[in-house]
Amino acid sequence: MLGLSLREAAVALRRGQVSPTELCQKCLSFIKETTILNAYITVTEDIALKQAEEAEKRFSRGQPLGELDGIPIAIKDNFSTTGIETTCASRMLQGYIPPYNATVVQKLLDQGAVLMGKTNLDEFAMGSGSTDSIFGPVKNPWSYSKRYREKRAHCRHVAEEDSDWVITGGSSGGSAAAVSAGTCYAALGSDTGGSTRNPASHCGVVGLKPTYGLISRHGLIPLVNSMDVPGILTRCVDDAATVLGVLAGHDPKDSTTIQDHFEPFKLPDVIDVSKLCIGIPKEYHAPGLSTETLSLWSKAADLLEDAGAKVIEVSLPHTAYSIVCYHVLCTSEVASNMARFDGLEYGHRSDIDDSTEAMYAATRRQGFNDVVRGRILSGNFFLLKQNYEHYFLKAQKVRRLIAEDFVKVFSSGVDVLLTPTTLGDAVPYLEFIQEDNRTRSAQEDVFTQCANMAGLPAVTVPVGLSSRGLPLGLQFIGRGFSEQQLLTIAKWLEKQMDFGALEFYKVIENGGIPQLHSKSASSL
Repeated sequence: MLGLSLREAAVALRRGQVSPTELCQKCLSFIKETTILNAYITVTEDIALKQAEEAEKRFSRGQPLGELDGIPIAIKDNFSTTGIETTCASRMLQGYIPPYNATVVQKLLDQGAVLMGKTNLDEFAMGSGSTDSIFGPVKNPWSYSKRYREKRAHCRHVAEEDSDWVITGGSSGGSAAAVSAGTCYAALGSDTGGSTRNPASHCGVVGLKPTYGLISRHGLIPLVNSMDVPGILTRCVDDAATVLGVLAGHDPKDSTTIQDHFEPFKLPDVIDVSKLCIGIPKEYHAPGLSTETLSLWSKAADLLEDAGAKVIEVSLPHTAYSIVCYHVLCTSEVASNMARFDGLEYGHRSDIDDSTEAMYAATRRQGFNDVVRGRILSGNFFLLKQNYEHYFLKAQKVRRLIAEDFVKVFSSGVDVLLTPTTLGDAVPYLEFIQEDNRTRSAQEDVFTQCANMAGLPAVTVPVGLSSRGLPLGLQFIGRGFSEQQLLTIAKWLEKQMDFGALEFYKVIENGGIPQLHSKSASSL
């Protein structure tokens, strides 16, 4: 059961092959057996079992069922959840229990989803490795594949067994690991510069960043208001479309959501790509791109061309400035958003009471890690009166040019863009932490943050394994609100490459996560 897709699990529930309570218990048991991954901050066992029991009553009584009735899901710990601690993986919010649900959380629960818990992340979603959490880093499930272990055994620089694992990517690494490892069937992440697609690629799952405004941000603790989007992580593209259908649409509590009615859609089983025009941005042949990723990128382009699609090279000339522009805008909005955490109304508060200013300073020094404090300081520098026009205003103008690059490409007849998601496979933890957060974020988000700058939808699909036995993904970027076309093409590629998150269960059978009991592993 844990190896099924969301849609397959839903069918099994409706046919009575498994009950919601049994499925919930299986997932809870597997969460306990995979605690080595550190994917969850809070496991909501009692709540999940109660929700599963309620779903079971609906099934037995023949009541109308929701789209996700009885399906275990997980939520990134920067979405507000009623009565459940929401920490953003920061000391600043330890002990904070919101009095309301984020709109996306409520929509999932309204459709019968069973909440397994809140997943780990980089503190306040500022990072690309899921290594900067007060609860410790998230470990990639693929670190425990037999193939990866055998490859790493020949590397002399590995210091100790406990550190011989690779990152999940970030900042939604806990959600990606939870889905990849089979502890839930879908998870919510957030995506500001690639925080859903990056870990999805590294963990071998599907990661969807919808068009800005298609899904409500109400209840998502903000990082960068003008770029934040709730993200969806699933095991296959069909599942991403199912969850999107539940979440999308106008929300009166979020003025940035679309006013138009959103009609959920089902992806076709037979897909024709012969009438499509696929763009390959030449600027995405970036320094550091691995030969394996490049090879898979070329293979996907060839498959599309062989199927009759028109594949052409396109140019996004302002891509080169995107990372720097993103850094200025991101830190500026962070400086503004983080001002609300002052220790007065909720969250951590320092014991220092010499003065209000001293209490503020001590609270923020104790509550935020170096990464968050660094971004606040950078943002405040860019927003100084003497710097505002030179940095922030200029970055806004460059952002407009970046968005116009996409408009020109799509208006020329291109339907979607095909790009890598990351430079290569997941980096070993010991290697990752040798670089500072900003440098790593620039490297990891080089292909993803442009879509956030332009507000466009993008999806990453797992397409194969590297020579080290770790997942690699490719990304499609589409026109605004073209999710149906985007996911249809992604599903086509998924079928052609014949690789997905369910491959992880072959990994378990051939080495497995050390904490797994042999009986549990064989039953999968």
